[in-house]
Amino acid sequence: MITIFQSVAHRLFGPSGALLDARVLCEENLCETCSLTASFLLALGGDRDALLRLQRAEGSNEYAGFLRRHLGTVEEEIRRACESPDFRKRLQALDKNPSDTSALRMVFFPEGAGLPETREEKIEALRQRRTIRITSLNPSPLSDPVRQMLFTSNVLLTVPLSGSSLDEINCTDELKARIRSVAGEEQMYWYDHPIPVGVRPEANEILYGLRGLDTAAEFERARGLMGPGKIACALSVSVTHRGLQDIARQYIESEIRSAGGFRNVDVYVFTEADTRRLIREVLVPAGGDEGSLKIFGVDGEYGRHYSFLKAVAALWQAAADPGVQATFKIDLDQVFPQKELVEQTGKSAFEHFKSPLWGAHGQDADGFPVELGMIAGALVNERDIDRGIFTPDVSFPDGPAAPDERIFFSRMTMALSTRAEMMTRYRPDGIDGKTACIQRIHVTGGTNGIRIDSLRKHRPFTPSFIGRAEDQSYLLSVLLEEGEKLRYVHKDGLIMRHDKEAFAGDAIRAASFGNIIGDYIRTLYFSEYARVLDPRGLERIKSMVDPFTGCFITPIPVIVVMLRFCLKAAGYFLAGDGKTGTEFVEANHNRLERAMAFAREELKQQYEREREGWNRYYELLDRLQHEPSLKKRAGQIIQDCRVRT
Repeated sequence: MITIFQSVAHRLFGPSGALLDARVLCEENLCETCSLTASFLLALGGDRDALLRLQRAEGSNEYAGFLRRHLGTVEEEIRRACESPDFRKRLQALDKNPSDTSALRMVFFPEGAGLPETREEKIEALRQRRTIRITSLNPSPLSDPVRQMLFTSNVLLTVPLSGSSLDEINCTDELKARIRSVAGEEQMYWYDHPIPVGVRPEANEILYGLRGLDTAAEFERARGLMGPGKIACALSVSVTHRGLQDIARQYIESEIRSAGGFRNVDVYVFTEADTRRLIREVLVPAGGDEGSLKIFGVDGEYGRHYSFLKAVAALWQAAADPGVQATFKIDLDQVFPQKELVEQTGKSAFEHFKSPLWGAHGQDADGFPVELGMIAGALVNERDIDRGIFTPDVSFPDGPAAPDERIFFSRMTMALSTRAEMMTRYRPDGIDGKTACIQRIHVTGGTNGIRIDSLRKHRPFTPSFIGRAEDQSYLLSVLLEEGEKLRYVHKDGLIMRHDKEAFAGDAIRAASFGNIIGDYIRTLYFSEYARVLDPRGLERIKSMVDPFTGCFITPIPVIVVMLRFCLKAAGYFLAGDGKTGTEFVEANHNRLERAMAFAREELKQQYEREREGWNRYYELLDRLQHEPSLKKRAGQIIQDCRVRT
């Protein structure tokens, strides 16, 4: 089967290749990085000269060594994948017709085969697959969300943007000097669009999101739906550079104070130092082991703070406010469009939280019992809201796909599941929201929540190594649990307006390379994580979470990632942008190398340690409730995290 794969690769990348004639990149002799990228693609097809170029260069060029090593990985993956008769047939079909986009996707991106041509049929089929038959609605839904919910969000901080000035930032000269010193550190973590320290207030997501929540609460108060008191909103703080840890709280508090605070929101800021304090002064005295409890923290990849923002609600209930029954996460570039919600759904944001669907029980399409202890809403882009709040925030792509998109184009499946799951509206003559509803597999990082009783019962978490799609990974941890299964209920009309492009454009552009590579790493980690969760193979989990979450689970993750990486770089070179192509390769191939090694050598053990750690955390909360002194101590630490304006 290796020979057949070489034939496929030759037809895709060799002379007059169906995707790319890689020889052109060598003949143009644009630069060594360009030539090495082309050599890898040609070597996949058995080109001996290309292989020799890589071998000659690998001793003196890290990138050449990276490419040469993973030619061997490709062979291993193909041998393993071809143990499946179905995969062998798809590979043989592509070999016969390499220009057929459907045949190409059936090998590398089967979830996208037939899209967008058959999207309407696929939308309806997926909606039926996600339907839950309700056996009992929640008899005690939330009645006062302001008092019964803990809102959460994550603050992602990075160093100032290149060329920016800190002179106008409203903080001490000492803090400015410390911020400048951090800029020269090595970057440790990459986020979608982190907040550059010192960014002007109107472009600061912290202030933007909290003002939005404050305004939403004021709207509820004006409607007579909010009594005295404030919403509690807990913020986790994650940083791209280690040196920002020590100054994060001071910076955030200075920004909030300068803004004058918020009339309707009490803000609590949790840094890594605060979570270590909770471990040291509360959880360890309750009987925990500091090593296993390192899972409880906020610094690192997305998965770490995401799990914290759910888990802290259970501690909050146990030690600070027993009236809190649920938590709901928002992203700080999102706001509740209250006026449009009332006009188009008849309910304000907080009224949607009162739905008896949240906490209902039912049966899924396969007959398994489910507990709808989690809730998920949807998003509408700021630029689209004039078209109505039920306008999908992800649309099907138009125009021809680039070579790397023909290999893998997740926006297609993202648009499909957005329409099928997130845009479902409950109607009396269909899925009515009373006897039937939609469960959600595709959720966004904000606009989702969980009841604390479900949290403590099922103990879901996102592993701390997950750096993208932490929201979808959260469900994977409980996907195959025995008995009644925890699931998200889709709440139609619970929609937030997504405003990131309206005010955070500079931060988004600065993080673009990190986002692309994070997407590649997502394929590596999700594929191996699925194997760990189900040692029998990928098929069962993949069938449950296709098409969008599942498209990142593949039997050939390294092949898919290497092709996407090289074709993306080739696209820059062919467009005449050799500088960007070289920067893309040199800045990221080592990061990919580390991710491949982690997936292969450490991921399984890391997951198992974290599963054990989270189980221990929830056991300690049971003990904490019977220790008044520890409850008091935990409550005091939480209060110490409140921003005082």
